[in-house]
Amino acid sequence: MARQGWVSLYDGKSLTGFKARHPEAANTWQSAAAVEVDPADAKKLVSTAGEGVLVNGPAGRTTDIRTVREFGDCEAHVEFVVSQGSNSGVYFKGEYEIQILDSFGKEKVTFGDCGGIYARWVNDQNVEGHAPRENASRPPGKWQEFDVVFRAPRFDVGGRKIENARFISVRHNGVLIHENVSLNGPTRGSLTGQERPTGPIMLQGDHGPVAFRNLRIKPSCPTGS
Repeated sequence: MARQGWVSLYDGKSLTGFKARHPEAANTWQSAAAVEVDPADAKKLVSTAGEGVLVNGPAGRTTDIRTVREFGDCEAHVEFVVSQGSNSGVYFKGEYEIQILDSFGKEKVTFGDCGGIYARWVNDQNVEGHAPRENASRPPGKWQEFDVVFRAPRFDVGGRKIENARFISVRHNGVLIHENVSLNGPTRGSLTGQERPTGPIMLQGDHGPVAFRNLRIKPSCPTGS
């Protein structure tokens, strides 16, 4: 049963509500009933035909997808699974990435590890990334989850930004890994590199095998269409 105010982003069987980041690129996202690490190659995922799970294609590498609907302030729940060494991410408003990576077992983590808020790209270098407080990663092939409270940037009537976007809290597998993190601008690889009051949720699909399920969002301010 859906919780009050929450919206499901993925219907379990189609890409309705999503569109490709690059319309001209091949889009091989598909639905499956289940996924697991390939017993013959731990760097791959294999899927079982059916519904309920969103997989980034048989090759584990395809275009990013974004929601058609746009959001401002929100809470979000994301469940994901990766293969050994794989890499993905979830971009809030299409601009601010929470990293997905196979970081299981790492003792020292950086912004580039799972749950990290990815760095910005300024003057040809990474700046201002935020490492998770601790490594809460599960092994490849095990489902994981993010629970996020996000506050969009604020703008005055003239369109000038007067308050940064902010991750109020990020929990990884129930562990608080970020709290009240201010973002000076879009992170590397963002959709437009521009900041606006609303934007889509974007799923990275071109960095390695990944699957998602139970993608839910609870808007807490008026949204775009």
